[in-house]
Parts: sequence; C-alpha cells; structure tokens
Amino acid sequence: MENNVKRYTREGLTVIWNPDKCIHSTLCWKGLIRVFNPKARPWVNMDGADAARIMEQVAKCPSGALSYIEETVTAVSGGEADMTTAVEAMKNGPLMVYGNLKVKDSMGNETTRSKVTAFCRCGASANKPFCDGSHIRIGFRDGQE
Repeated sequence: MENNVKRYTREGLTVIWNPDKCIHSTLCWKGLIRVFNPKARPWVNMDGADAARIMEQVAKCPSGALSYIEETVTAVSGGEADMTTAVEAMKNGPLMVYGNLKVKDSMGNETTRSKVTAFCRCGASANKPFCDGSHIRIGFRDGQE
C-alpha cells in the first residue's frame, strides 16, 4: 500500500497523498481547485496557492489521505485554539466531525482523532465506525435530494 503514496513538494512544504485511504469526499478540490485538480496530471499543483492555504485545505481531509510535512518553522498568532466541535452530514456521504475526539469502537479500542474525522453513515464501511468510501461503491443516498 505504501507503494501508492505520492509526494508533492515545494520549498518548505510537502503534501503527501495516500490514495488507498481516500474516501473521495471531494473537499480537497472543491475547496482549492487551483491546487487539487482531479482532471490535471499531476493532480496536485503546489504552485496553485501559498503554503498556509494548502496546509489549511489539507487539514480538512476527513480520511487522512492527504497530509503534509512543513519543513520550516512558521509563526502562529491568534491566541488560543478554537475548541469548538462541529458535526456535518455530507450529502450522500459520511458524517464529518470537526474537532478533537476520543473514539471508542465496538471492541472497546480507543483512538484519538483531531481536526476532521469521517464517520460511516451508510453501514457498508469495513473500517467502522470510520468511513472508508464504501458509500460511493454502494450508491448510498441519504434522502436529502
């Protein structure tokens, strides 16, 4: 599986894409098409936005298929981190939870998640309670047409 991992680099930043983890939420390209364009080759254009904007968009990836390595130290301002947790049902897709979470599965195993977590709503995920993209394969519709 590590063989499929792709790296896209520019000065100070590397974006890592693991297609085996991708649930095709489309948040990457709908949020920053100048960088993440599924019709272009390569599909990640590191010159499409500044590093801060790319990192902001990558942080929204619900599956962790996109991640980044910041190779320089960046000053952060603004005081305390926002600790608000938000929940969003994606149309015909997963339940997105934004914030820091501790998740306990049906076997009692605990996992800590931060930023964005995608939970299965269709019931077909092989990685419950998390979404693995099975909603696309089975044609899941949530009735919110």
